[in-house]
Amino acid sequence: RLLHEKGVRNIDSYNRLLRESAGVEEAPASPEGLPHHHLPRIIIIIDELADLMMMVGREVEESITRLAQKARAAGIHLILATQRPSVDVITGLIKANFPARISFQVTSRTDSRTILDAIGAERLLGEGDMLFLPPGTARVQRLHGAFVSDGDVHRVVDFIKRQEEPRYEMELLEGGDDEDGEGEDGEDLTDEMYDMAVRLVTEHRQASISWLQRRLRVGYNRAARMIERMEREGVVSSPGAKGREVIARRIEE
Repeated sequence: RLLHEKGVRNIDSYNRLLRESAGVEEAPASPEGLPHHHLPRIIIIIDELADLMMMVGREVEESITRLAQKARAAGIHLILATQRPSVDVITGLIKANFPARISFQVTSRTDSRTILDAIGAERLLGEGDMLFLPPGTARVQRLHGAFVSDGDVHRVVDFIKRQEEPRYEMELLEGGDDEDGEGEDGEDLTDEMYDMAVRLVTEHRQASISWLQRRLRVGYNRAARMIERMEREGVVSSPGAKGREVIARRIEE
């Protein structure tokens, strides 16, 4: 909304406009009460993608894809890493939205193609030897990564920690929805809302947390608890590589 009000396309143009107008007039707040201010860049690092894909599969793939498609202009950037470059981890949908890729030494040509769409990574020497695929080109570059010791890591982290105290946006974790008090086993869901969720899941044969969140207009935490309750009651299966399977039949009115 902030970028839309200023009529700019990305975070760089937005911050530049604020700098240029800083000495002229104070930037007005938006109608929603959000003040205009310098927007920092946010880097999201997923250290082992395979673990997430194994736990929730399609739901993670959907969220990662939406972030990669839309968040770049707002200064949110994703870095994905995995030690298992198989097609069920690095899916075609994920790969299509990550044009910049790096591969270290892999064991087979198949793994190299999965990461880079080209062979060659299976012939690397290790010890930081890597292939880099820049965005917007199909030509792979061979580079060498620098060795970083534990001491170097600690010094960098200590330097960053000295810059400013961490600020946590707790409302992002809370989901932003009005929830009832906690009950036994966390089942604070009203029967009416839960019954509606079960009808939607059994009718559309989808059991994704993000999908249910959009259909019911609830927060992530509430949608997740609904799906977990459905799993306990046998409505849906446990999460697999391809997400959850809807077990129960459609509930008639």
